Amino acid sequence: MRDLVDFEDTPSEAEFRTELRDWLAEHLVGEYRSYLGVGGPTDDSHWEIRLAWERELAAGRWLNVTWPREYGGRGGTLEHEVITYLEFARVRAPYWVGVQGRDLFGPTLLHYGADELKARFLPPIAAAHEFWSQGFSEPEAGSDIASLRTRARLDGDQWVIDGQKTWNTFGAHADFIYTLCRTDPASERHRGISMLIVPTDQPGVDVRPIRTITGTYEFCEVFFTEARAPKEFVVGEVDQAWAVMMGALGQERALTTLPMILGFRYEVEAAIEVARRRRTSDDPVVRDALARAFSGMKLIEWTNYRMLTGLLRSGTLGPESSVAKLMWAHWHRDMGELSMRLEGIASDLVGDDYHLTLTQQAFLDARAQTIYGGSSEVQRNIVGERALGLPK
Repeated sequence: MRDLVDFEDTPSEAEFRTELRDWLAEHLVGEYRSYLGVGGPTDDSHWEIRLAWERELAAGRWLNVTWPREYGGRGGTLEHEVITYLEFARVRAPYWVGVQGRDLFGPTLLHYGADELKARFLPPIAAAHEFWSQGFSEPEAGSDIASLRTRARLDGDQWVIDGQKTWNTFGAHADFIYTLCRTDPASERHRGISMLIVPTDQPGVDVRPIRTITGTYEFCEVFFTEARAPKEFVVGEVDQAWAVMMGALGQERALTTLPMILGFRYEVEAAIEVARRRRTSDDPVVRDALARAFSGMKLIEWTNYRMLTGLLRSGTLGPESSVAKLMWAHWHRDMGELSMRLEGIASDLVGDDYHLTLTQQAFLDARAQTIYGGSSEVQRNIVGERALGLPK
């Protein structure tokens, strides 16, 4: 088993973990403790308190610990970063709001971006002063990003962008959108695509929030009508964005959702407590359902630890990330349904102004988790073709 999963801290890692635990014990207090477990990578609830907490973390340099110090990080190792995710999950710290810039765009820019772009954009991301959204999906493309229709053409020293994007997470809060555009009109599919940085504060960008089933507006659709971006605002090479985009999505599948996934154990514990409170915990059907939920949660934890071990040893993600995504997305959807059933008729009642409990929020959020971050259909193709060698 030690060949698959390694939990041993080196002396340096143990010292780092202790320092972080001491810091969390000192700072995760007061109002912050009233919001334990809130938020997520696609949940913008309690935005202001989560932003305040994120800036507290940023001041202590506990975010983006692998980034160079000149960009706001600690110059730490990937092992240090994984430790921060594990410790945040352990104490159920509020989920930060800068997920798009911090977890997705930032690492992509570090790997593929020009030095001038890194110096301009990474420090404000690390300090939680500028926010981002992702401009990948389109109404006519969905998960098939190679079918995108948004175009960009050079006009002197500026790009001119026309098109439409949808499902822009936290788009209403974004100062910039990292956007996939077809920059070679004669190209097809994966070729001729560039990743551009598009400022949102301009007349050519129309951001329209989308109200979701949870009653919030974390998603948006964005219309570009002769929007402008400086010529140098390209991540990677012009017309060569496919590898850049796959790197961003790999990061999304691997680490962005990790604190949320490791928090699943609290949902199982809460469901067990509900069954005890409602005196249904002796029902053999309920006990079987809870045992299945607990077993599934542990399998997800071990699969993610195995994936992380492989990442730490090789520096790259294999098909395990797709297996992990399939497992947790479907388990969480089923867990939400079980939690609602255990609550009984009370689970159908909402508070004033459509206020939802954490159970209701998790149940509704989970409906989209088999789609975002790579749909289950796409993940099965990846596993079949890349891991099992099956035909396309």
